[in-house]
Amino acid sequence: MRFPSSIQTLIEHFSSLPTVGPKTAERYVFYLLKQHPEWLQKFAQSIAELKEKTTVCQTCMAIAETNPCLICNDRKRDKKQLCVIADSRDMMVLETTKQYNGLYFALGGLINTIEAIGPEQLNIKQLINYLRSKQIKEIIIALNPNLEGETTILFLVKLLKSLNLKQTKITCLAKGLPSGAYLEYADEITLSNALKYRNEL
Repeated sequence: MRFPSSIQTLIEHFSSLPTVGPKTAERYVFYLLKQHPEWLQKFAQSIAELKEKTTVCQTCMAIAETNPCLICNDRKRDKKQLCVIADSRDMMVLETTKQYNGLYFALGGLINTIEAIGPEQLNIKQLINYLRSKQIKEIIIALNPNLEGETTILFLVKLLKSLNLKQTKITCLAKGLPSGAYLEYADEITLSNALKYRNEL
């Protein structure tokens, strides 16, 4: 026996989300069924407006409300420091540490051979163009200390050194972060120390 089509369709949509299985999706749908129609309307409207009210900053490639984004437009930021991150979530986490006042660049992911994600699927060309158009004194590579992050770091270091960026220091986060972790789940103090005591590559 199947659920009514409206319920089944929504279960299938939730099941397509990362780490959400059919049973979890089912719980989500039945939770929504118990909510007030007005709340459901606002929830549905937020989803519908998600793409409409966000854009990609063409300077740093991060998800933002404006192009350029608020950080790229902020005159108080250190224009000579660039922190390379996987995506916008890592930017938000690093901002909470209040240890960094430079600019960011989002790669749009990490190299992952299992999922067939190579450098060509990332914002590598945009990063190269960015570096060639700016006078960056330090590039901080702030990626997850897991297999995908380490693979991407090795690729980036080789690439950046081949660009022969004179007087540009390349650093990465200190190894205070546990191996296999994700930046978005790191506590503020650990991440703050990893940024503060970063290592030169």
